Amino acid sequence: MERRRLGKTGVEIPVVGLGTWLTFDLGPDGQSLADEVVEAAHRRGTRLFDSSPMYGRAQEVLGLAVERRREEVFIATKIWTPSQEQGRFQLEAQLRFFGGRVDLEQLHNLVAWEQHLSWLRQERDAGRVRFLGATQYQASAFDELEAVMKTGEIDAVQVPYNPSEREAERRILPLAEELGLGVIVMRPYAEGALLPGPGPAELEPLGVSTWTEALLKWILSDDRVTCVIPATTNPAHSAANGAAGEGPWFDDEQRRMVEKLAS
Repeated sequence: MERRRLGKTGVEIPVVGLGTWLTFDLGPDGQSLADEVVEAAHRRGTRLFDSSPMYGRAQEVLGLAVERRREEVFIATKIWTPSQEQGRFQLEAQLRFFGGRVDLEQLHNLVAWEQHLSWLRQERDAGRVRFLGATQYQASAFDELEAVMKTGEIDAVQVPYNPSEREAERRILPLAEELGLGVIVMRPYAEGALLPGPGPAELEPLGVSTWTEALLKWILSDDRVTCVIPATTNPAHSAANGAAGEGPWFDDEQRRMVEKLAS
């Protein structure tokens, strides 16, 4: 799987990761399924795994699934609370789940981001957090996200980007490139709105076999994107998503074809 540098950090990340929104909030009886999903993704080359306190038990479930290979993976998670005190509690829980460190700590949807940045800088300096980032799922809040990007305090952003959600392409990706920030893409399938799509016959000219692969390649054909994080509870889908992590990438004409099919 191709790897891309996460902004100016010097760290290279495989271009297909795994998200855990709506998929890893599982009870103890669901742990074996999460283990299988992570194992399948890891075998295919995935190394970045993304979660959040917002996702119920997802962080704990993910932590158990990656425990034996913690040194091989890159954990991106988030602080999600208006309370600085609660934010510190969230970090302490994450450190327990993820072997004493968080690779990328993100300000989830910019909730109380100014307050959290002040103490997260200290955690970064102490080595418990490696890098800082920010996420925002609403294009209407991109003004604020741009302000956070311009502080010089973060290393990466996470935004939605797919053929039906293009505002990041116009605003966030150019600024991230200018500032040297990594870009993680959430919601590659527009939360399922782009699925199911056309069958293999329509995709044959693109050199891909599934609509999900076409959408992931459409995103990754923009080289300003560092990594895309589809979520799944299906080990076979987890493995198949990795197929999108290899070139050749779509040219402009092929991307327009995907956009037309998606519409």
